[in-house]
Amino acid sequence: MNPIQNLNKTFDNRIRLGIMSVLMVNVSINFNDLKELLQITDGNLASHIKGLEESGYLQVQKGFIGRKTNTTYTATKVGENEFKQHLAALEKMINATK
Repeated sequence: MNPIQNLNKTFDNRIRLGIMSVLMVNVSINFNDLKELLQITDGNLASHIKGLEESGYLQVQKGFIGRKTNTTYTATKVGENEFKQHLAALEKMINATK
């Protein structure tokens, strides 16, 4: 069996991996906190968020705090399951090299 067959290409990028990792341990997180945590630019974060949203792995909620916009992100059940499968495949691949 190919040890990398269950890896999800969506999570190959370190930023997408980081976004999903953050969402697995937080119910939700807003754009600015996520950007600061991952230490990336607005545009870079926005493009990766869009990819994860289009894949159905995260949900975007837009709202306001006072007069300021506030965008928060939450992992979907599909996203959580796919990410867990990806992590399991990584673990399996690492263990196969021992």
